[in-house]
Amino acid sequence: MIDCGEGTQMQLRKSKLRFTKISAVFISHLHGDHCFGLIGMISTFGMLGRTAKLSVYAPKELGPILEGQIAFFCNDLGFEIEFHAVDTSKKQVIYEDRSLTVESIPLQHRMPTCGFLFREKPLLPHIKRDVLDYYGIPVSQIDNIKNGADWTTSEGRLVPNKILTTPADKARSYAYCSDTRYIPSLCDLVKDVDTLYHESTYASDYESRAKMYWHSTAAQAALVAKNANAKKLLLGHYSARYNEENVLLNEAKSIFPNSYLTNEMMVFDV
Repeated sequence: MIDCGEGTQMQLRKSKLRFTKISAVFISHLHGDHCFGLIGMISTFGMLGRTAKLSVYAPKELGPILEGQIAFFCNDLGFEIEFHAVDTSKKQVIYEDRSLTVESIPLQHRMPTCGFLFREKPLLPHIKRDVLDYYGIPVSQIDNIKNGADWTTSEGRLVPNKILTTPADKARSYAYCSDTRYIPSLCDLVKDVDTLYHESTYASDYESRAKMYWHSTAAQAALVAKNANAKKLLLGHYSARYNEENVLLNEAKSIFPNSYLTNEMMVFDV
């Protein structure tokens, strides 16, 4: 999960997502709309009997705050909260498991802030089940074949791996750039990303206000996407002054056509 605003646990229920699926939370910065929901969600997990560890990655200032909240509100939790302080000034790998890595992306806001870049690790090729059946290859050999092994039949015939498999899907990447002033060089940190989320608080007629309050315009978000050679741009964090957010979408599309507005409960294919 990336950021955890107020009422997150209620939105999780609406979305029908299993709470046990969440093993790590990444907090971009300590403004309330990005972290007020964390202690409520942790409390809910505890009441539901969670036992699995929950990892929290966030600016170091959240550590003592979260520790105090847990001690006061959730001192009988049945699971471990593991806090990881993130240096928001550096681009570095902060999380890794068997399937992906997560890197911090330094951003510029009114307080220490970073985005996050999720990268899938290279995927394995697909097995041709009909070909395996034809050659009578046992299921126990599937992992070996996925990792590049050939197969030798009982008659001594060598079956090359390329006959047994089809190429792996392309590994995907997703960059989340939360509240931030426009950073021209940000495109270099998210180069060739498949999907980029970038805040778009204002339209260009409020560009000076965006700079003053350390936010970005939709056009600036689109420039980052274009210069990064991203495949898709997701816009968000709109100013309340816009009753009709299509003004932001149209501005972004004029620079980067594959742009989309985001809203609560929407689902996008990375």
